[in-house]
Amino acid sequence: MPRAGAVCASMLTALQIQDFVLIDQARLVLGRGMTALTGETGAGKSILLDALGLAVGGRAERGAVRQGAKQGIVSVIFEPQSNHPVWKVLEENGLDTGDDQIILRRVQSADGRGRGFVNDQPVSIGMLRNVGETLIEIHGQHDGRGFLTASAHRDMLDEFGGLAKKADAVAALWRDWRNAQEALEEKKRERDAAAREADYLRHVIDRLGKLDPQEDEEAALASRRSELMASDKIADDLNAAAAALGEGGFDTKLAAALRRIERAATQMPGDDNPLAKLAARLDSALNEAAEARIALDDAIARFGADPDELDRVEERLFALRAEARKHGVTPDGLRGFLDKAKASLDSLEQGEAAFGELEKTMRETRTAFEKAAKALSKGRTSAAKKLDQAVAKELAPLKLGKAAFETKIMTSEAHPTSEGFDTVEFMVATNPGAPAGPLKTIASGGELSRFVLAMKAALSVKENRTVIIFDEVDAGVGGAVADAVGERLARLASDAQVLVVTHSPQVAARAGAQWRIEKKQTKTSTLTKVIPLEPADREEEIARMLSGAVVTDEARAAARRLLGAPLDRKEAAKKPARKKLAKAG
Repeated sequence: MPRAGAVCASMLTALQIQDFVLIDQARLVLGRGMTALTGETGAGKSILLDALGLAVGGRAERGAVRQGAKQGIVSVIFEPQSNHPVWKVLEENGLDTGDDQIILRRVQSADGRGRGFVNDQPVSIGMLRNVGETLIEIHGQHDGRGFLTASAHRDMLDEFGGLAKKADAVAALWRDWRNAQEALEEKKRERDAAAREADYLRHVIDRLGKLDPQEDEEAALASRRSELMASDKIADDLNAAAAALGEGGFDTKLAAALRRIERAATQMPGDDNPLAKLAARLDSALNEAAEARIALDDAIARFGADPDELDRVEERLFALRAEARKHGVTPDGLRGFLDKAKASLDSLEQGEAAFGELEKTMRETRTAFEKAAKALSKGRTSAAKKLDQAVAKELAPLKLGKAAFETKIMTSEAHPTSEGFDTVEFMVATNPGAPAGPLKTIASGGELSRFVLAMKAALSVKENRTVIIFDEVDAGVGGAVADAVGERLARLASDAQVLVVTHSPQVAARAGAQWRIEKKQTKTSTLTKVIPLEPADREEEIARMLSGAVVTDEARAAARRLLGAPLDRKEAAKKPARKKLAKAG
């Protein structure tokens, strides 16, 4: 998101009000430059600004809905430039950003319930306020949005001093340092955890290394155990079979018979010798018998040769299963568990080199951040002095010559942030010798607005603004002071929109456009109307502001002279951008 004061202008193009306080219907199209809102005291000028504040997330006061109506609706249309921070706010919150306009709408029910909409999408009132605060500044009698927030003062000072890029660089170095710190801390946690487990790992590796578990070993041992548990009966049967084969010299008799038949076969003439075939069968039987005896001997050796094998198999099987339960794995998973334990121990023993690299990176990024942050603090201190001088020059013409303005910088290297070492807040003292306090604590609404105006004028060279609202910034002043207020408002309006509620003809005459707010009585109700004034009507309205209820020719002449003063003519000559208000309804 662009920093406060970056080139990110926005324009308020339309305002629509329905059933709000004393306004039944109002549809207004706004242009660039400065617009003055004038009218008799009590006509309802501030109602218009209250409605605008409600549309951008302001608090709804009791009685906000016009008497007799079920709900009040206020809609505003803004046209921000493509690099305005509001687009990122919408994007980050999943709101529609498809148009070049942003429509904010507030629906307030008579029972106090409120609903907010951004581009026709329902949002919370808090989200409506977040969006609105990026688009507009409202400086009322006892209210300030955006400019009076202490957290924004540092950005304003950076923009005034041309330090925005350095501040962005400090923020980037801060992120690098924090990332390096987090990586180092994570490595420390891993190392500490591994150190606590080192003895355990070594014990596991030693015990499982001696056990040397193999994959699929449990199944083989379980099968062998079943065989051995049945081996006594099997061995008896096998021994009996061996004894049967050995009784009577079966092999010897079969061999003797074979020799006799072979000898007889040699004495029998002819090719078709049945004795030769008989001899072959006996020879085959003798071979089969020999192989069967060998197999029988092997079986006897398997099931009866080692009476201690069952104990060994069971001991191995039970040891594998016990270790598996201890480590929460299957017996077949013991080999993998052993390999993992070895890897963890290796990581512990080999991780010191990586740990050293992370420490080095952390030290280097911290040093770079601290160097850049100190340079930024120095630049801010210098810029603060220049800003104080610039604001001081603006105070006297605004009847604040006895007041003092100070940019307070509190530097703490022990508590760095992404903004560096500094906390910045604008401080003021309204009377000589009085202690300076935060700008937002000034008691007088008129003084507050004029202080804001003085700072706006001082920052105007560096600051590219959007939409700025002033409510009776000229309260309690007149003559030359009012003219100075008007001149500064017109200066601000040269590259921004300024709406000002005013009782001063000197201020109103500086505007490029003027609306008269007047109260109309009907048989059943009292309504507030907003009337855009043509040039001839402006002359009459300013004459009324000069002379009161009876407008004299002298007042009209004075009004013409005021209107002939240097105005924001370039902006006044521009036709206001007109959009269809139906989208805001």
